[in-house]
Amino acid sequence: MKITAHSLRRTRAAIIYKATGNLRAIEILLGHTKIENTLKYLGVDIEDAPELAEHTES
Repeated sequence: MKITAHSLRRTRAAIIYKATGNLRAIEILLGHTKIENTLKYLGVDIEDAPELAEHTES
């Protein structure tokens, strides 16, 4: 596997998400304007979004 800036960014976001469970923080960290983009970026299934949103701070 080739290590790129993008793969490091994605890995960092995934580690922080797993540690905190805070999608909103990851959205801000990545500079996303839509939570849907953050979900796609992390590889989270859209069907899981409502359950995950319960654990997300605004």
